[in-house]
Amino acid sequence: MRRDGSTVRVLSRQFHRFTARVAPFAAIASAILLLWHAARDPVPTVAATPAPLIYPGAKSPAPQAPAAGMPAAVQQAGLGSTIDVVVGRNDTLDSIFRRFALDKTDLAQIRDLPGIRQSLDFLKPGESIELRHSAGEVNELTRKLSPTETLKVVRRADGYTAQVVTDPIQTRLRTARATITSSLFQAAQAAHVSDAIALRLAHIFAWDVDFVLDLRRGDRFTVVYQQLFENGRYLRDGKILAAKFVNAGHVYEAVRFVGPDGVAGYYTPSGQPMHKAFLRAPLAFTRVSSAFNLHRMNPILHVIRPHLGTDYAAPIGTPVHAAGDGHVQFVGREEGYGNTVILAHADHITTLYAHLERFARHLRRGEAVRQGQVIGYVGMTGLSTGPHLHYEYRIGDVHENPQTVRLPGAPPLRGNSLVAFRLQTAPWLADLQSPLVGAGRGTATAANIAPRTVLPASRIAPN
Repeated sequence: MRRDGSTVRVLSRQFHRFTARVAPFAAIASAILLLWHAARDPVPTVAATPAPLIYPGAKSPAPQAPAAGMPAAVQQAGLGSTIDVVVGRNDTLDSIFRRFALDKTDLAQIRDLPGIRQSLDFLKPGESIELRHSAGEVNELTRKLSPTETLKVVRRADGYTAQVVTDPIQTRLRTARATITSSLFQAAQAAHVSDAIALRLAHIFAWDVDFVLDLRRGDRFTVVYQQLFENGRYLRDGKILAAKFVNAGHVYEAVRFVGPDGVAGYYTPSGQPMHKAFLRAPLAFTRVSSAFNLHRMNPILHVIRPHLGTDYAAPIGTPVHAAGDGHVQFVGREEGYGNTVILAHADHITTLYAHLERFARHLRRGEAVRQGQVIGYVGMTGLSTGPHLHYEYRIGDVHENPQTVRLPGAPPLRGNSLVAFRLQTAPWLADLQSPLVGAGRGTATAANIAPRTVLPASRIAPN
């Protein structure tokens, strides 16, 4: 009996040691078996019915079970009568029709309509397209082509028809007045005038007023301009029809007139063009670093030498524009001037542009240039202490001060053109008259001259 008991105990110990070694492998095998069964027997899913689309003014549709084999997300398009689609990136009408389960045969018929395929094939992200349908059949498609045009495609008994509807645009005139206390833009903002109108105002008077150097506190402006509306909704500002600018007591007035040739321009009330043959300054600059001076001490040579032009300080690379129409008389290196361009104009006038970093591409001697055309870029080549443009204005062989020389203008209006001009512009000129402008029009009186205060150039819009 003792021998049998000891034998049992030995076998029991051996069995326990064996099961202890095998147990981890058994657990792993069980886990693998469970995963295998889970993979073979998927959990049954319940198809979810999406919430119905509710459109303003429409009755809530009764819940419907999704059709067999059709994704629930696509069913939404069939539950309503109107779909407002915001076009996404890379969207096409084809992808939109697929997304909302609309009839692709309808799309093919719509695209086959003469003259509208281009209006449908090029969609812009963010724009809106309205689609009216019945159970996926498209009854109407509406797309805004521009602020004034809308494309409408409508299903008729004999097929689709398309037309571009012109949306009525209302034009209203607005008169705004402001006094400059800090900058042109701040004065415009205080009068609820947009920056775009302020820039156009500066451009109109750019030949008479230097908007970098000449602005003073107390200067005033009045502007009559168009505002465009669609169904009472403001769209944008239109054209300036008349403007008045009072600078240092001097009154400048301009009105817009379209001549018999269809060309629009701005003129003084007497019919003289505001556009001059030359720009007052041929670049957007930060300050005049050296003015016209017949007895200036040269900062490099330290000798008294006439400074026969105006130096406009500006960053390297600032574009330099032709001051007037003409042709290139010289382009190249010119001793102390560095890289230089000389333009020849009518009436024996020449203009010089020096210390350029580089010239405009393909600028050649003899080439015709137009006023405002870029001819080079500000630099500091030659004898220069810093980046700037040296600009000279010469009549024959005589140097004139570019800042004060009387600039020639275009021919004035005469005859029938002048009569038409006066008839067209009389109401706008009447709108310009205001007590804000003050008495003494065109004269410098104690009442309308402010102390000389030059505004910081960085706060004034370049011409």
